[in-house]
Amino acid sequence: MAFGSFNPHRQQSMMSDINVTPLVDVMLVLLVIFIIAAPMFTHAIKLDLPQAQAGAAQEQADTINISVDAGGRIFWNSDPVDTAALEARLAQAAAGDSQPELQLRADKDTRYEVVAQVMAAAQAKGLTRLGFVTEPKQEKPHGQR
Repeated sequence: MAFGSFNPHRQQSMMSDINVTPLVDVMLVLLVIFIIAAPMFTHAIKLDLPQAQAGAAQEQADTINISVDAGGRIFWNSDPVDTAALEARLAQAAAGDSQPELQLRADKDTRYEVVAQVMAAAQAKGLTRLGFVTEPKQEKPHGQR
């Protein structure tokens, strides 16, 4: 590695070029190491595993449909209920062995207050599985608004 020149009459200055030869040497050595080591990383152990005949058991959870119409009336699986009866039925559902899933359907014109009361009553009784059911948006034909 020369840092000067052989011309004694020139002013001595540092060489400003970067020497990349050591970098290329290191990269080539690493490349060879990875080429040799790569087959060792993909080595697999051959095992004879037993075959299972039964599929996964799927537990069917109870589903309770709670609907709220535009007037704020509450329905338990299509049966109209008042607030006290709703809380009693929620307590009875929470006392069971498995946690039922509540599916809450609300009219688009329902006050949020009624929906919030139903959700708070379910949470107070210990029911945590709550889903909101909606209808898919209907596509309107061209030319209609």
